[in-house]
Amino acid sequence: MQALFRVVADKDLENDKKQRDYTYVERDVENRLDGKGQTKSSEIKTYEVLEINGEQIQRLVAKDDKPLDAKEAAKEEEKIQKVIDKRKGESDKDRKKREENEEKDREEGRKFVTEAADAYNFKLVGTEQIGGREAWAIDAEPRPGFVPHIKEGKYLSKFHGRVWIDKEDLQMAKMDVECLDTVSWGLFLARFHKGSRFMMEQTRVNDEVWLPLHITAKIDVRLALVKNFNVGLEQTYRDYKKFRTAARIVGVRETSK
Repeated sequence: MQALFRVVADKDLENDKKQRDYTYVERDVENRLDGKGQTKSSEIKTYEVLEINGEQIQRLVAKDDKPLDAKEAAKEEEKIQKVIDKRKGESDKDRKKREENEEKDREEGRKFVTEAADAYNFKLVGTEQIGGREAWAIDAEPRPGFVPHIKEGKYLSKFHGRVWIDKEDLQMAKMDVECLDTVSWGLFLARFHKGSRFMMEQTRVNDEVWLPLHITAKIDVRLALVKNFNVGLEQTYRDYKKFRTAARIVGVRETSK
């Protein structure tokens, strides 16, 4: 099982790289919940996710499923134009530094997924259909006595869950994770309490990559040791379109001519 999950982890890192070759639409829903888990208020934002010289940029296109007004849309275009102008004027030194930082982030990701493969005991519980394809359903429980080798690894023992691995592609088709104990991190001392859940489902795109389809989370958070709130989050992804990475960077003003 550990060997299988190392393969799956490596594939997931490759997916992350390939996702940068795609544009897509992301719809985020944030629900504030009361003590009974009922929705008190909601906020919906829809983004176009673009790639500009290796950097993914979100452009807000709708709020509460309504297109932005002219003023808001202009602000978003201005934001995108600033990124384009920055990349056009980037020196070789700055570009190299940015690429080195990106590679450092990828290396940290590799270390974390390797750590995750070692941090759990895995048990095959059956076979299920996920997205019309056969997948192994595998439970993951923290391994007693596991000693983390990286700082982020200390959080792994706080979670357990089930993953579904596509039989044919050996890709993660779905993941459902639950928090076992209070987890604290971040500059604002956010605390995720026992019972917080996270679910992600992926889909096969262009017969070459598995990318996010649907993400949900129910989180009980205490922020800065002061305020408690329950949040239901939902993200959906659609309209994946591959672009040519060699395409010239064109500014917003140029496209309007």
